[in-house]
Amino acid sequence: MNHWIVAPVLLPAMLAAIIVLAARFHNGLARVMSVAGTVALLAITLGLFLGASDGSIGVYLLGDWAAPFGIVLVTDRLSTLMTLLTAILAVPVLLYAIGSNWDRRGRHFHALFQFQLMGIMGAFLTGDIFNLFVFFEILLIASYGLMIHAGGGARLRAGTQYVLYNLLGSTLFLFALGTLYAETGTLNMADLAGRVAAIDAGASSGIRVAAVLLLLVFAVKAAILPLHFWLPASYSEAPAPVAALFAIMTKVGAYGIIRIYTLVFPPDLASTQGLFDTWLLPAALLSVAVGMIGVLGSERLDRLVAFSVVGSMGMLMIALSVFTAQGISAALYYAIHSTLATAALFLLVDLVRDRRGDVGTDLEDATPIAGSPLVAGMFFAAAIAMCGLPPLSGFVGKLLVLEAARASDLVVLAWAVVLSTSLVAIVGFSRAGSQVFWKAHEVAARRADDLETEADEANVEDSTPNPAPLPVVSVGFLLALIVAATVFAGPLTEMMDATSAQLFAPEAYISTVLEANGKVIEYDGGHGTEEGEAH
Repeated sequence: MNHWIVAPVLLPAMLAAIIVLAARFHNGLARVMSVAGTVALLAITLGLFLGASDGSIGVYLLGDWAAPFGIVLVTDRLSTLMTLLTAILAVPVLLYAIGSNWDRRGRHFHALFQFQLMGIMGAFLTGDIFNLFVFFEILLIASYGLMIHAGGGARLRAGTQYVLYNLLGSTLFLFALGTLYAETGTLNMADLAGRVAAIDAGASSGIRVAAVLLLLVFAVKAAILPLHFWLPASYSEAPAPVAALFAIMTKVGAYGIIRIYTLVFPPDLASTQGLFDTWLLPAALLSVAVGMIGVLGSERLDRLVAFSVVGSMGMLMIALSVFTAQGISAALYYAIHSTLATAALFLLVDLVRDRRGDVGTDLEDATPIAGSPLVAGMFFAAAIAMCGLPPLSGFVGKLLVLEAARASDLVVLAWAVVLSTSLVAIVGFSRAGSQVFWKAHEVAARRADDLETEADEANVEDSTPNPAPLPVVSVGFLLALIVAATVFAGPLTEMMDATSAQLFAPEAYISTVLEANGKVIEYDGGHGTEEGEAH
């Protein structure tokens, strides 16, 4: 049994507790511990990813209790990919929080940050659907604390809305779990796969109810229309490092759909037919449209980026709703791209906010910000990536999504929505960038006409200090990762293809998890039965 599998959950959990007990009054010590722990987490997840890259599956039995009775953590290509992406994102986000002093605006930032990482890692690694719910709740508690970090009435209202919507999702999750357990007597994912497949199609109404409820739960987490209302206000009001970390949280919902509906409710299962093509795909198309219309109509830069998250999740779900191996592969590549682009944009919005004074993120006339050429260049690159323009990874991701959509009966509509909303996104981001970076110089020029000396003119443009180096480096690192995802798009797509192929052949996952309990699952045309003893 590989004990490193539990480390991504155990390390941030222990570190958060130590920070609360020993370092909550010593921010310097908390910073050192948090950075060291996050870098170590990156090294561990990289090792697990490399170990699973050959297709091998690892299982960790907590307390040495065998599945399906005990809690299991499972590593495969998908889970290690998502944990590695989380750890890669966490490092620059944490460095930005330190460099911008966001972590000093509340006493428990670093402890909550580590608890958040614990919840995310656990959600990706768990092999039990009840513990997926548990880690979702850890996510909710930690993320609420991070959302209201530094206080403020607007942030508190947005956080309350965020909690209420997610509590609704949690309630639906419990109903789904109760229905599943009543029908099958187990909540271990591998064990569920065999028991659900063995249920006769004529007696599967309870299973279909559970499948629909779970899809609604994950749609809430992924902010898919019409369950997206909590996201724009929550993400725009959250502290910038928190909003950047939240870029991976919507992917937890997408991960849940991929994992559950390839393993427990596979596409050929009669009781779950029609869920994706009749509901998820239209909802995804509407999410893209609403998200990009929100980008065009936003009057604040932070809300513009928040609406772009809604649109990007809709784009991901278009590929996912086709539910083919090619569609899953495209969705995974787009998930990597959108996570990095979203995080970079939220951090850039914070750089702009700090340097525009009372105007903040409002798309109104203001004088130029200090370091505007550098910040404008980074915003331009991140906006290109988010809009899906060549040559960055967003263009590659949208091509993959469009290619995957050819398998759908709604291919014409999907292509029309994707291409038209891309144009809308370009207009929206161009308008915002022009207002913040270009028109600001026109304002400065007009004001300079009223000044009597060149020294006074210099005071207009240099009224704020240049950006601190660490926040700029953090954003630059995210943009460098976007460039890397573009340059190495070929190897990345091959990796995603291998991951998708493993997901659509779940026999190895099931037999590996249940082997310790003496069970193996043999498949006959996609309908499994439990047979024999493991050798």
